[in-house]
Amino acid sequence: MMISIEHWLAFAAASAVMLAIPGPTILLVISYALSHGRKTTRAIVAGVALGDFTAMTASMLGLGALLATSAGIFTVLKWVGAAYLVWLGIKLWRAPVVPPQETEGDATTTERPIRIFLHTYVVTALNPKSIVFFVAFLPQFLDATLPLLPQMMIFETTFLVLATLNATTYALMASAARKTIRKPNIQRIVNRTGGTLLIGAGFLTAGLRRAAG
Repeated sequence: MMISIEHWLAFAAASAVMLAIPGPTILLVISYALSHGRKTTRAIVAGVALGDFTAMTASMLGLGALLATSAGIFTVLKWVGAAYLVWLGIKLWRAPVVPPQETEGDATTTERPIRIFLHTYVVTALNPKSIVFFVAFLPQFLDATLPLLPQMMIFETTFLVLATLNATTYALMASAARKTIRKPNIQRIVNRTGGTLLIGAGFLTAGLRRAAG
């Protein structure tokens, strides 16, 4: 037996609740889905999934423990991630408004899917809070009486599946809402609101402190 069903169910439930709370990654997912439509959903979700995979794998390899003990490394990663979020927020805030007749066509060509994928990946993977969170979160569900590596692999797979479903849901909901957004004034409000939220998330990231211990 690689894992107890009780531990797996507890982990899945806790992960689902945590993922449902919008953070910087979900704000970026919503912003891209609103501004570019459903055609970019795959790029957005792939970026989130790979970013979460990177963060969780780094945690398991010990980077999370290093971040928790090294103020210098944590600070550098924190400021890089915060600056990137602010830059993305400013870019979205200043994004050009697409005329109503071009909303479904030309809007999706303003930014290539590979760039959207890379942006989403960087925001997700470079969040030091996520890496430290996994270090503090995952051990609570490990059963010391069973082999640890299989358990961690199962938990990582479970989290990635839930994160992918969560990002897909947010992206599709935002894309559906986009269909009701036709007037340039509404688009401008959406862009600037999303940009402001991303900038705010950047400042909040900059204010993160290392976990005690």
